[in-house]
Amino acid sequence: MRHAVIVTAAVLAISAPAFAQTQKSGDRAFVMKAAEGGLAEVELGKLAAQNGQSDEVKKFGQRMVDDHGKANDELKALAQQKNITIPTDLNAKDKALRDTLASLKGARFDREYMHAMLTDHQKDVAAFRTESKSGKDPDVKAWAGKTLPTLEEHLKQARDANRAVGTSGTVKK
Repeated sequence: MRHAVIVTAAVLAISAPAFAQTQKSGDRAFVMKAAEGGLAEVELGKLAAQNGQSDEVKKFGQRMVDDHGKANDELKALAQQKNITIPTDLNAKDKALRDTLASLKGARFDREYMHAMLTDHQKDVAAFRTESKSGKDPDVKAWAGKTLPTLEEHLKQARDANRAVGTSGTVKK
């Protein structure tokens, strides 16, 4: 019996750091996804500021560059503190979206960009809300909570702009 207790204690001692790491891996995955998304928001925002037809889309794009650029800088510092190497380039999915949008002009660009931003910000708000409530790493959790109100504003603006460009253009998908 004593041997079983010693073995159990040894197993727990060995697995405790692994368990703690598993709990934090959700936070690590969140940081990675947030970094990927932030890079895409800035890149696509630049495209919208240049190629958007409506002033609303251009302003929204510039806001994405400004707000997500700032959030990206904060996240980069947090990731360094946590020894997390975050991506510095767009992933394949976001590159494909950028290339597709870059090939569009006028009202079609506006509609496609705003539709992508609406869909993306719905997912972002949900992910940031979850992390801000359920995250295990207090620093990552706090950053998500601090960033969430800005993303909620972006979502509202994306809804408004999507409605405006979705009904104002004459070109249909």
